[in-house]
Amino acid sequence: MKTSRRNFIQKAALGTSAAMVGGASSLSAKSYKKVIGANERIQVAIAGLGRRLPAMYDPMSSKVNNVELVYLCDVMESQRLKAAKVLAPKLGYTPKLENDIRKVLEDKGVDAFFNLTPDHWHAPGSIMALKEGKHVYVEKPCSHNMAENQLLVAAQKKYNRVVQMGNQQRSAAHSIEIIKEIHNGIIGTPYKAVAFFNNKRGEVPLQKASAIPNGLDWDLFQGPAVRRDYTSETWNYNWHWYGWNYGTAELGNNGTHELDVARWALQVNYPNHVAVDGIKASFLNDGWEMYDTMEATFKFDNNTAIKWDGKSRNGYATYGGGRGTIIYGSEGSVLVNRDLYKLYDRDGNLVKTVNAMTKEGGLELGGGGGMTSIHVENFFNTIRGKETLQAPIDDASYSMALVHFGNVAYRIDESFEVDPKTGRMLNLKALELWGREYAKGWRPTI
Repeated sequence: MKTSRRNFIQKAALGTSAAMVGGASSLSAKSYKKVIGANERIQVAIAGLGRRLPAMYDPMSSKVNNVELVYLCDVMESQRLKAAKVLAPKLGYTPKLENDIRKVLEDKGVDAFFNLTPDHWHAPGSIMALKEGKHVYVEKPCSHNMAENQLLVAAQKKYNRVVQMGNQQRSAAHSIEIIKEIHNGIIGTPYKAVAFFNNKRGEVPLQKASAIPNGLDWDLFQGPAVRRDYTSETWNYNWHWYGWNYGTAELGNNGTHELDVARWALQVNYPNHVAVDGIKASFLNDGWEMYDTMEATFKFDNNTAIKWDGKSRNGYATYGGGRGTIIYGSEGSVLVNRDLYKLYDRDGNLVKTVNAMTKEGGLELGGGGGMTSIHVENFFNTIRGKETLQAPIDDASYSMALVHFGNVAYRIDESFEVDPKTGRMLNLKALELWGREYAKGWRPTI
């Protein structure tokens, strides 16, 4: 009966996708229940068993979600074995362990694919999953560049599956509450948002030629990326900072979250102008290969602006905390982060403080917590037709575009205009970085 169950789930996705416009649905939960039984078990696979995996322990083992974790997939054997050892007692069974993402996606029994891999795998892996009929939960950043960003949205529309990005603050009750209040005019007309992040990341080792670690499939780790010899430390977290072959720098790593909240509050999509001031300010001779400090300004057609203030290796709490978003309006201001929101009147007096009902990791590697659990639950319930996505990929891709625009402006060392209707960068040097090179046979297509 597995084929019948999958057909039910796919029909629900068709209805969900067709009804969604900017994350909203014209169909009620009651209507969805006519399409699919609410208690159908969803078969799940997870690829990428590193620092984000602990955030999935609770949603995968929760009986409320009624899922079966069929596969744990990673290119590093030790990661697979560690994940199985930790998850088996929580689940009451041991998922299949697999090295190759392609074998996982070929399994017709898998309904939903969780893509927790490094950045360069996010869009290509998610598109591969969509082509195999899977629903996709893809961690931020959902793409490595603008070409992939738009291709992933097109793939979702073509294959009519549920695709949610892991910008989990979209599912936080306190954030939903204050953003709704902002949209209803509680601070008048919002005109500016400051998204910020500061951390105390330390010195990064210089890359050195090294033997491939035991148990690592280096070829599959690289996947879509241009091939290169292995260097020490690369397969682990420091791929974030070792050039642009795999990572998207701090804007993609953490800026995605805060920029998403800023754009959500201001109700804007593509900007019309991008300007960036980015430098490497700390440990000047270490292995970190891009900016660790950046200020970026994104201007929009309706006289609004978003500013990004990111300091990866300076712990000074400029805005009183490590991360968050400040929204300024004609009649007041709001500070919102993962822990709370604070509402101020135009004179700067604190009017109201609301604490988050769930906790989420802030600056520690991997994060994780209650917001992720709720966000994943929303993904599952949308597949079943009981809810609509908090972060559908067509909307999330606009936040991702801000990341790509900022990184491109840094890389070409120029500000540039953007077509606010299409997202096209109106700069020839910038357009050279619209996409990327791929290893032979790995270019994503839909």
